[in-house]
Amino acid sequence: MEALAFSDVTLELGGRTILSRVSFAIETGEFVGLLGPNGAGKTTLLRALLGLVPARSGTIRVLSGAPAAADASIGYMPQTRSSAVGSRLSGWDFVACAANGQRFGLPILDKALRFDVDRAIALVGGADLARRPLVELSGGERQRLLLAQALLGKPRLLLLDEPLISLDLNHQKSIVSLVSELNRELNLTVLFSAHEINPLIGVINRVLYLGNRQAAIGKVEQVITSPVLSRLYGTEIDVVHVGARVFVMAGAYEIERDEHRHDV
Repeated sequence: MEALAFSDVTLELGGRTILSRVSFAIETGEFVGLLGPNGAGKTTLLRALLGLVPARSGTIRVLSGAPAAADASIGYMPQTRSSAVGSRLSGWDFVACAANGQRFGLPILDKALRFDVDRAIALVGGADLARRPLVELSGGERQRLLLAQALLGKPRLLLLDEPLISLDLNHQKSIVSLVSELNRELNLTVLFSAHEINPLIGVINRVLYLGNRQAAIGKVEQVITSPVLSRLYGTEIDVVHVGARVFVMAGAYEIERDEHRHDV
C-alpha cells in the first residue's frame, strides 16, 4: 500500500521550477533516504507533502488523501529548528511545548497529552534527558528530543529534514539507528533527508535522489551510479566505492561533502 505518491508533479517556489513532472511512490513501512544537491528541492518536497507548498500541476497523495488532510498522521522535523537553548526548560518541557500543535510556551496538558509526551520520550530513549535542563544537553541529545516532538500524536509518516546537520559521526550513527528501530517497531514510513548517503547505507530500503528538477528512486546500488547522478547533477559524476562507503565525485571535488560544508 502506498504511503505517499507524486504523480506528474511540478513544484514551483518564488517563480522558479524546483521539480518538473516528477512521479514516484513510497510504500507503507518503507525507510527512504532523500538526497540531492543544495537547491534540488528536498525541503520543498517535504513541505509539499505537508500541504504547505501546492503543486503547480500533477497530484500529490499522502496516506490516501490530499496532503493537508494527513497533518495529524505526519510527524515532521524541520531543518531550521529553535531549540530554546537560552532557556532553563527541562527536556520534558521542551517536548511538551510541541504537544497539541503548540510550539511556543508551555501548554497546560491533560492526562492524555502528558501520557503522549511520556510515550514519545520513551520511544527515543530520553527518560534521563527529560529530567535535565536543555542547555546541558549535547546536539545529539537535543536531536533525540526533537525527534520525540515529531513522534507526538502517534504519526504514521515521519518526515525528517536534515536531522544529521552539525552532528559528529557517533551521534549521526545513533540517530540513524534510532530512526531505523522506530521504522521497524512502529511500522512507520520514513522519509529521511540527508546531505550524503553514507550514514544511511545498510539501513534504508531505497533512496530518492533529486537534481536538475528531476528525481530518481530505487535501491542505493541502482541510483547512486555515474549515469544516474550525472543526469541529476547535469555534469559528469564518478561514483567511487571504498569498502562500504560511497563517494560522489565531480573530478577531484567530493560533491556530497563539500556542497554542504557550510550548511547549518
